[in-house]
Amino acid sequence: MQRRVFLQSVATAAVLGSLRFPGLALAAGSDPEDKLIEVWTGEHGGYPAFDQVNPTSIKAALEKGMELSRAEIAEIAGTAETPTFANTIAALEDSGRALDRAQRFFDIFTSTMNDQAMQDLQTEMSPILSAFGDDIIQNARLFARIKAVHDGRATAGLSPEQVRLVENYYQDFTRQGAALDDADQATLKDLNQKLASLYTRFSQNELADEESYRLTIETEADLEGLPESQREAAAAAAEAHGAKGKWVFTNTRSSMEPFLTYSARRDLREKGWRMWIMRGDNGTATDNKAVISEILQLRTQRARLLGFETHAHWTVENNMAKTPQAAMDLMMKLWGPALRRAQKEIADMQAIADQAGDGITIEAWDHRFYSEKVRKATYDLDQNEVKSYLQLDKVREGMFWAAERLYGLRFAKLDGLPVYHEDVSVYEVTRDGKRAGLWYFDPYARAGKSSGAWMNEYRTQERFQADVTPIVSNNANFVKSGSGPVLISWDDAVTMFHEFGHALHGLNSNVTYPGVAGTSVKRDFVEFPSQINEHWFPTPELLNRFALHVDTGRPIPAELLAKVHKSLKFNQGFGTVEFLASAIYDMRIHLAATPDGTIDPGAFEKSCMAEIGLPREIVMRHRPTQFGHIFSGDGYSAGYYVYLWADALTADAWELFEQRGVWDPATAKAFHDDILSVGNAVAPDEAFRRFRGRDVDTEALMRLRGFA
Repeated sequence: MQRRVFLQSVATAAVLGSLRFPGLALAAGSDPEDKLIEVWTGEHGGYPAFDQVNPTSIKAALEKGMELSRAEIAEIAGTAETPTFANTIAALEDSGRALDRAQRFFDIFTSTMNDQAMQDLQTEMSPILSAFGDDIIQNARLFARIKAVHDGRATAGLSPEQVRLVENYYQDFTRQGAALDDADQATLKDLNQKLASLYTRFSQNELADEESYRLTIETEADLEGLPESQREAAAAAAEAHGAKGKWVFTNTRSSMEPFLTYSARRDLREKGWRMWIMRGDNGTATDNKAVISEILQLRTQRARLLGFETHAHWTVENNMAKTPQAAMDLMMKLWGPALRRAQKEIADMQAIADQAGDGITIEAWDHRFYSEKVRKATYDLDQNEVKSYLQLDKVREGMFWAAERLYGLRFAKLDGLPVYHEDVSVYEVTRDGKRAGLWYFDPYARAGKSSGAWMNEYRTQERFQADVTPIVSNNANFVKSGSGPVLISWDDAVTMFHEFGHALHGLNSNVTYPGVAGTSVKRDFVEFPSQINEHWFPTPELLNRFALHVDTGRPIPAELLAKVHKSLKFNQGFGTVEFLASAIYDMRIHLAATPDGTIDPGAFEKSCMAEIGLPREIVMRHRPTQFGHIFSGDGYSAGYYVYLWADALTADAWELFEQRGVWDPATAKAFHDDILSVGNAVAPDEAFRRFRGRDVDTEALMRLRGFA
């Protein structure tokens, strides 16, 4: 399961909901901020002016964008005309465009170029943006007009997409407190501003611990077990950190997981593991435990104010699952089989260690190291050997090839467009010779960049006022090689295909209104297109073309590929258990939080993991103090389960592809037409039924994981 971030600021995502504002023309001005809020122009359908961006210009653009948006909202709310779709809902879709563009820059830079100046701006502006969003939601005259259109939608002669848009606006506003009285709205606004500040503090604390702690190795003998590619990357990282001649492993997943997999030095594995899992939990000024406790309390107060028992009930009510219990039922259905599989995997590791005479009891910092030994013994498969066939650039080319074969999209690299960092490359996307959008790729780790991998949506597709093509990006944290191509692990390659699936969701959007375009779908549906895209990576047709040896250029041998395929369900117990532990914790702590009490997130972690029987050899994939999915914004809070829910959809849909042929053009077209292109213009359960011909069969998930 991979982290993913949509391009909406964590301070305003929940507040603004579907209020996506993709493009208002402004009169040309001389102020620097005008470059950030005016329509993106130029060749290739227009593009963001990254060469004009700095913290000062972003702040000014946000302030001017809010000023313009206030005037637009006042005009919509204040008109004496009878509320209609055109003068209310469509007008809202066409408002706030300047602010949206400013926020795009704000969000891009706080996630990818978050130096001290940007962090200061983030701290200052997050509560202001939150308050601005509340001002829109709490505009009584505006909400009255939205409600009037909603109440009359059945007899207004609207298209299905327009009806869906009306319903989304009404639901977004009511869920955010538009119907509350003045006193309660004032309380809600205060809660949202406090939460916005806490989310910023949490993410900045996490970033600080990722950048402040690192594992430095001074003698080459201590690199025992590490492949040459890792050694070169660590040497390059050391030089970048002013420690030339040494080897540095940074406190990021892309650096630590490979180290834990291959380092033969158990003491160093434990040191690196503890550094990694203790981010935000070191008792320093960047400790996140008190931040989490306050977030939980404020979220519960907000949920009660909005008429929900808990924050979990408020969150899940807006997802496909509808209730926390439904989400828990799916998680617990998988927990037992996954736990039994994980325990068997641990026993296999212990047997390997005993046979080798290592004289140890497997601990959490040993898991990846001995798991790799079990893989080699069971399947005669060396991941380092596989890695030599997985060049970052070739995997990217494989993504392009699959996208063209499935959906007719072609990618061509562009030079000369402004970017926010030299590592970023830009590609024009076309279909049948016509522009379909732009794709930005930002693959490497650096200071000020959030860890993990994610997709951003810079500009949303629409055909409302003009035919606007989407602009999306994929972002990762691969470690640059000291020399030669960057080699990535099998899991890293799967992650690339996952995040590219989100990009394809945005690029294939084909709707009229931006509010229902692209990835603007239910949270437990949005991971469906990304997770199914992972399944094309292991296909022989793709690997034979793009899994090419770094030295010889020869394709991966059939014998090695057969071993890879046999091992694909290997370690499913560990992967499922570490994810479910995080997802169960997320749901349970949000169900347990009270409006006037405090919860110690660390103590709750211990009790929750003991209750469900998490083996000591496995920790949560994201421990609480670094669980940015749920504590750096409302995005995945009480919703980390959505990856599993989407995986149930994925497993069932992929069985259809397997039955018809995974590259079957008719099935790919149906997936494009019924799933990728419709955004939120069609309810997700209905979209799935159109594609699959029935509701989801969750037993397919058990079969996919090898638990049935």
